[in-house]
Amino acid sequence: MKTKVLALDFGLKRTGLAISDEMKMIASGLKTVDSRRLMDELKTLIPAEDVDTLVVGEPKFTDGKPMQLEKNILFLIEDIQKLFPNLKIVRMDERFTSKMAFQTMIDSGLKKKKRQNKGLVDEISATILLQNYLQ
Repeated sequence: MKTKVLALDFGLKRTGLAISDEMKMIASGLKTVDSRRLMDELKTLIPAEDVDTLVVGEPKFTDGKPMQLEKNILFLIEDIQKLFPNLKIVRMDERFTSKMAFQTMIDSGLKKKKRQNKGLVDEISATILLQNYLQ
């Protein structure tokens, strides 16, 4: 059975999601969900997409210290592990992914109005996170 990798760029308001292809070579932005609905989304998405690995961003300050958000992420991971005990969970440093996502939007010629869409930034950040993992 072919399986996929799912990546999360978790935030208190929104979470960006990205998913790999079955060959685990290409990362694609999936969507942005309201973080309060994230668990419901994962309950559906993980089995439907045959996800065997979850990549979760690790928010750090530039000096490498964890951000306050890390506590919320650890609780989230605990909940996910209870629901999906066989799911492999990998943490990836997500420093600079938002900056890279924003730059990607500029480079791809998106108009300023579209670049202000924070949900899109989160989705692209998750995609960058996943692509880094797949490499």
